[in-house]
Amino acid sequence: MRSSRLFKLQAGPAFRYLVPIFIIYAFTVLLPLLISMYYSVHSEGNAKFVGLQNYVALVKDNDFWFSLKNNIIIAVICVAGQVGIAFLIASFFMTKLLKLEGLHRIAIFLPVVLAPIVTGYLWSLIYNYRMGVLNWVLKLFNMDPVLWLDNPSYVLYSVSVPLVWQYIGLYFIIFLAGMQNISKEVLEASEIDGATWYRKTVYVILPLLKNVMSVALILCITGTLKVFDHIYVMTGGGPGRSSMVMAQYAYNNAFTMSRLSYGSTISIGMLILCAIILLVMSRWIGGGEEK
Repeated sequence: MRSSRLFKLQAGPAFRYLVPIFIIYAFTVLLPLLISMYYSVHSEGNAKFVGLQNYVALVKDNDFWFSLKNNIIIAVICVAGQVGIAFLIASFFMTKLLKLEGLHRIAIFLPVVLAPIVTGYLWSLIYNYRMGVLNWVLKLFNMDPVLWLDNPSYVLYSVSVPLVWQYIGLYFIIFLAGMQNISKEVLEASEIDGATWYRKTVYVILPLLKNVMSVALILCITGTLKVFDHIYVMTGGGPGRSSMVMAQYAYNNAFTMSRLSYGSTISIGMLILCAIILLVMSRWIGGGEEK
């Protein structure tokens, strides 16, 4: 009886703090999700209930699967670029070779605080055919300028570079925090045994950062599967549908073509696919621990 009363006294303030958070979460996440599910099973204009008819159309929609393929390519590039490069930079910070660490840390993290719209606009200027910095550099070496954002062969890689550039700093900070928590005795013991930077990074630091690496991979893949702002600003999904991603495709259907029901269906389809990919990743990453 006494313990029950004590629990109520301790739990009461906690529930009061959680209620505002739950209300905000319900209005910003749960309610839009429920509305999207409602629209996805109704015809355009909310005229009548159509069941899974929109989902059957989505499965047969080649443009949706093409957008998913673009998302996967961008995710692979971002995993290699954001996570891979960030890990290498963080491991370099653990050496005693680097000077002015604080200045470098700020410079690497600074792009993270920029709005995606600003980053997209900035890189649109860099990629500009006539006035862009990249084509200016190519001209210095007597090379022809390139249509970075208007050539279907290059555009998917071109829109991936700003994503890599902006979020390297985020994963760099995550990896650096993880590396600084590794026992100094372990690192010093590897150095006494004659381990080079490469061997220490691959055989000592990387295995000890397995959980941190798992979190970074999940954040990177989920982030790139719902990417929208950068590509919307730089190409709008073009030329044609060359750089179309799932979020852009849902936006075009819902707001450009006024197909709100089908746009909601695409959004729910994205959610299901992301959940499946995350589930597969969790099983793959956690498989070693279960054994």
